[in-house]
Amino acid sequence: MAVYIDSEGIRWRNRLWCHLVADSLSELHEFARRLGLKRQWFQAHGAYPHYDVTMTVREKALRLGAVDADRFTIVDRSRGLRRELLAQGTLWPECNLQEEVVP
Repeated sequence: MAVYIDSEGIRWRNRLWCHLVADSLSELHEFARRLGLKRQWFQAHGAYPHYDVTMTVREKALRLGAVDADRFTIVDRSRGLRRELLAQGTLWPECNLQEEVVP
Protein backbone atom coordinates (compact mmCIF):
# COMPACT_ATOMS: atom_id res chain seq x y z
CA MET A 1 0.00 0.00 0.00
CA ALA A 2 1.20 3.50 -0.80
CA VAL A 3 0.26 7.17 -0.87
CA TYR A 4 0.96 9.18 -4.02
CA ILE A 5 1.36 12.89 -4.70
CA ASP A 6 1.85 14.73 -7.96
CA SER A 7 3.59 18.01 -8.72
CA GLU A 8 0.80 19.48 -10.84
CA GLY A 9 1.24 23.02 -9.50
CA ILE A 10 -2.30 24.27 -10.19
CA ARG A 11 -2.54 27.96 -9.32
CA TRP A 12 -5.54 28.80 -7.12
CA ARG A 13 -5.91 31.53 -4.51
CA ASN A 14 -2.32 32.64 -5.00
CA ARG A 15 -0.91 29.21 -4.19
CA LEU A 16 0.23 26.18 -6.15
CA TRP A 17 -1.74 22.99 -5.49
CA CYS A 18 -1.33 19.30 -6.23
CA HIS A 19 -3.22 16.03 -5.61
CA LEU A 20 -2.85 13.40 -2.88
CA VAL A 21 -4.24 9.88 -3.44
CA ALA A 22 -3.54 6.35 -2.15
CA ASP A 23 -4.16 2.69 -2.78
CA SER A 24 -7.06 2.70 -0.27
CA LEU A 25 -9.36 5.21 1.39
CA SER A 26 -8.26 4.20 4.88
CA GLU A 27 -4.61 4.70 4.02
CA LEU A 28 -5.34 8.04 2.34
CA HIS A 29 -7.35 9.41 5.27
CA GLU A 30 -4.77 8.25 7.83
CA PHE A 31 -1.93 9.86 5.86
CA ALA A 32 -3.97 13.05 5.44
CA ARG A 33 -4.52 13.12 9.19
CA ARG A 34 -0.75 12.85 9.72
CA LEU A 35 -0.33 15.84 7.39
CA GLY A 36 -2.83 17.86 9.43
CA LEU A 37 -5.54 17.82 6.77
CA LYS A 38 -9.21 17.85 7.75
CA ARG A 39 -11.39 14.97 6.55
CA GLN A 40 -13.90 17.49 5.21
CA TRP A 41 -11.26 18.62 2.69
CA PHE A 42 -11.42 15.24 0.94
CA GLN A 43 -12.67 15.75 -2.62
CA ALA A 44 -15.07 12.79 -2.87
CA HIS A 45 -17.15 14.23 -5.69
CA GLY A 46 -16.47 13.66 -9.35
CA ALA A 47 -14.58 10.93 -11.08
CA TYR A 48 -11.26 11.42 -9.25
CA PRO A 49 -11.44 11.44 -5.42
CA HIS A 50 -8.39 13.07 -3.79
CA TYR A 51 -7.11 15.69 -1.37
CA ASP A 52 -5.86 18.98 -2.78
CA VAL A 53 -2.68 20.08 -1.02
CA THR A 54 -0.28 22.98 -1.40
CA MET A 55 3.27 22.51 -2.57
CA THR A 56 4.45 23.13 1.00
CA VAL A 57 2.29 20.23 2.21
CA ARG A 58 3.59 18.19 -0.75
CA GLU A 59 7.13 18.52 0.59
CA LYS A 60 5.98 17.31 4.01
CA ALA A 61 4.12 14.41 2.38
CA LEU A 62 7.26 13.35 0.54
CA ARG A 63 9.26 13.47 3.79
CA LEU A 64 6.61 11.23 5.40
CA GLY A 65 6.91 8.67 2.62
CA ALA A 66 4.48 9.66 -0.14
CA VAL A 67 5.55 8.59 -3.62
CA ASP A 68 6.14 11.30 -6.25
CA ALA A 69 3.70 10.28 -8.98
CA ASP A 70 2.90 11.16 -12.56
CA ARG A 71 -0.56 12.07 -13.82
CA PHE A 72 -1.35 8.53 -15.00
CA THR A 73 -0.68 7.12 -11.52
CA ILE A 74 -2.79 9.81 -9.82
CA VAL A 75 -5.73 9.16 -12.17
CA ASP A 76 -5.40 5.38 -11.82
CA ARG A 77 -5.33 5.47 -8.00
CA SER A 78 -8.20 7.99 -7.94
CA ARG A 79 -10.30 5.59 -9.97
CA GLY A 80 -9.56 2.88 -7.42
CA LEU A 81 -10.67 5.21 -4.62
CA ARG A 82 -13.85 5.97 -6.55
CA ARG A 83 -14.60 2.27 -6.94
CA GLU A 84 -14.08 1.86 -3.18
CA LEU A 85 -16.49 4.74 -2.47
CA LEU A 86 -19.08 3.24 -4.80
CA ALA A 87 -18.73 -0.18 -3.13
CA GLN A 88 -19.25 1.45 0.28
CA GLY A 89 -22.27 3.35 -0.99
CA THR A 90 -20.72 6.61 0.20
CA LEU A 91 -20.27 8.36 -3.13
CA TRP A 92 -22.73 11.16 -3.76
CA PRO A 93 -25.52 9.99 -6.11
CA GLU A 94 -24.78 12.73 -8.66
CA CYS A 95 -21.25 11.34 -8.93
CA ASN A 96 -22.31 7.94 -10.23
CA LEU A 97 -20.90 8.78 -13.62
CA GLN A 98 -19.49 6.35 -16.10
CA GLU A 99 -15.72 6.30 -15.91
CA GLU A 100 -13.87 7.98 -18.71
CA VAL A 101 -11.70 5.86 -20.92
CA VAL A 102 -8.13 7.12 -21.10
CA PRO A 103 -6.21 5.98 -24.18
